[in-house]
Order: sequence, then C-alpha cells, then structure tokens
Amino acid sequence: MTDIQLYTKLSELPSSLHAEVEKFIDYLQYKSKKQNQKNNKRVSGKAKGLIKMKSNFDEPIDGFKEYMK
Repeated sequence: MTDIQLYTKLSELPSSLHAEVEKFIDYLQYKSKKQNQKNNKRVSGKAKGLIKMKSNFDEPIDGFKEYMK
C-alpha cells in the first residue's frame, strides 16, 4: 500500500477518528524503536578505564560536618 492510498483512506475517515489513528501510529513507532533496542546487546567492560575513584572518596564532605555530629 502506498502513502497516497493510506492518505486517501485517512481522509475518508471522520475527523473524530483522526486522533485515534494518530495515537496508533505513535504506538507503532514506539513499538518499532523498542524492538530495535532489544537487538543492541550490552557489552561489559566498555567503559573500563574511564571512571576513576578519588583517594578521599569515603571521607566525609566538608558541608556535612555539622549534620554528622
């Protein structure tokens, strides 16, 4: 079915159903994107070496010293 045929069918519908068709098209687009995302598997270790912990990571933050008392 061509785009013109789809447009012709849409134009024949009452205007009250146009919003319903729009919602259905949005759903189909969402469903299509979701299926494409499932195919992209995660790779472990991809960010290795990009994140570094500071040596003072576990020390209390200066702004919270009064709260810690």
